[in-house]
Amino acid sequence: ASIASMDMGLLLRDDVFVDFFNTFLNLPVFGQTPIYISDMGRWHLWPELPSHLDPSPAALLAWLEKHRLPHFCKSSLCLHLVLCQKLLGFIRSGEAAELLNWQSADQWLLERCISGSHGMRHFRAFVQGTAGEELIDFWLITERLLGLDESDGSQRDLFLSLVHRLRATHLREGSSIITLCTTIAGSLPKAKHIQSISTRREILSKMQEQALFMIQSYWLPKFFMHCKMGMQEEESCQPLLQEYQERLSQASWQEPPGLSESCPTIHIKRSQGVSGPYCSPKAKAEIWALVKEGRDTQELKMATFQVKPERQPGPAGNTEELCLDKDTLGSIPQQSEHPANTAFGGKRGVTFPGRPQSNAEQDLENLCKEKIFSDLFPSASLAQLPSLKKPVKTVDFLPWALSAEACAGWPFRDFLQCQNRPMETHLLDLWHDLEEFLPVVLDSSRENSFFLRHLIGEKICKTYLEEDSIEKLPLETRTLVSLWNHLICGEFSPWIFRAQKEICKLLCCLYEEFLADDDRTFLQFMAPGSNVPMPKVAGRAAGRWEHFHLSQRMNQSLKLSQALHGTRSLEGISSKHWQLLAAQDLQKGGSIQAEMKLLLGST
Repeated sequence: ASIASMDMGLLLRDDVFVDFFNTFLNLPVFGQTPIYISDMGRWHLWPELPSHLDPSPAALLAWLEKHRLPHFCKSSLCLHLVLCQKLLGFIRSGEAAELLNWQSADQWLLERCISGSHGMRHFRAFVQGTAGEELIDFWLITERLLGLDESDGSQRDLFLSLVHRLRATHLREGSSIITLCTTIAGSLPKAKHIQSISTRREILSKMQEQALFMIQSYWLPKFFMHCKMGMQEEESCQPLLQEYQERLSQASWQEPPGLSESCPTIHIKRSQGVSGPYCSPKAKAEIWALVKEGRDTQELKMATFQVKPERQPGPAGNTEELCLDKDTLGSIPQQSEHPANTAFGGKRGVTFPGRPQSNAEQDLENLCKEKIFSDLFPSASLAQLPSLKKPVKTVDFLPWALSAEACAGWPFRDFLQCQNRPMETHLLDLWHDLEEFLPVVLDSSRENSFFLRHLIGEKICKTYLEEDSIEKLPLETRTLVSLWNHLICGEFSPWIFRAQKEICKLLCCLYEEFLADDDRTFLQFMAPGSNVPMPKVAGRAAGRWEHFHLSQRMNQSLKLSQALHGTRSLEGISSKHWQLLAAQDLQKGGSIQAEMKLLLGST
């Protein structure tokens, strides 16, 4: 709420906010996807406006404040920004210096390690599989829940969903949260039924404060030691360590600065030779054509892991191998002992073990292949980039866009509600619930995986698939029945992909309307009264290298956002994390530009 009420110009003076906001702005669900380079005060628009226009920076900030910031404040990226700011506040405090004997150099280095969306992803990857993971999950869920108004009908469903999630995971007997907050939690069962809402909120708020203090006082110092040790092994981090040693030699504690007192004048990079109409759907289709063709021309990089037994009480997990591309949005269990024998997108395809394949199963295999979003070759030169010959329809890139929507504060869902489309909104909710279910059921090593997969599976069945609801959904009966049979038991089903594809076909035209509405609103702010045309053909065609760069920028933003949102498994700590830390500069594009620099091998 405090972020939503602040002036956009003031927010942009905070480099940590800018980093999270840039990650949000480049999610591929939106039409206009700008990026802000704070050390130059420069906005780069995409798609660009026609070159004869002279867009006003003040108009751009007003548009961002009204049509992007409210969605950002509902996103998981914003929750991570708030947590990051609280961790930074502790790191900079005299309390931390006294409690942990930190010097100003220690504070400087830890700030570098944890600031921004990449820093928070690194911190979450570090605590993965520990009690620290549960503490952070609890803090984030509680922060979202305490920001909701239970008496508001439009927020009540989300409020109850979060309450049920807390009860099924963090507030169950034996959880790290209950162990940590035993005294406070003792009054919680009564509070659920007897005490007032305000008292219940007070109890959760106190538990959240205790969880945060444990994160700050125990897990942050451990993360700091982990970073210092990891950086020593990475050659690219040596300049950072050298500067750290120089700061240590100064030995005096200095009060770190807050917001920068002066910043460059905000301006918008002028368009180069853009003479035609403004049309983000066409530009987005061209980007997706490159992503799709690039994917089709390379071998998929496969990763193999063992499905571990559940960490929580429940039936023993099997040790069936999963072939899972880490850059996919979903995958299917394989029964082969050798993962190379069955690879997604490869010549052998995906096989269902133990029985011959029917035509329906073959169709499902093809759907599973279509779920894969692998990267283009990082070293791809301009000559290697695929040509953009095949026309691309909106339905081709809609799953890409929808997978970003949950990370972006539900802008498409808000549009559907404004258009009074309850059925389509219901279908979109089903698409997202299925998307949330996939990583939980496919990766049983996740914290509370056993409880979550049954909780989400039962929620989907009760909300969408019971007899009184199933007749109203415009999906194939076979698809809905197959979903029920598997999800009611918390099991994976390839019919999830079939259902999502059917939903995409039904939502395709409305998503095109959403993009057109986003374009109109943007032009009303940036070119009032100029009557810029918006036909279905674009003006200047961007070069192939520009398309490649933009596709990777959006893809990196999506991967980073999904990792923080929970719809993508966090990668284990590797040399890549240290290379990103060395490459990152919050004033020069931050986390996204660091990812791009590492991916492309140059700035």
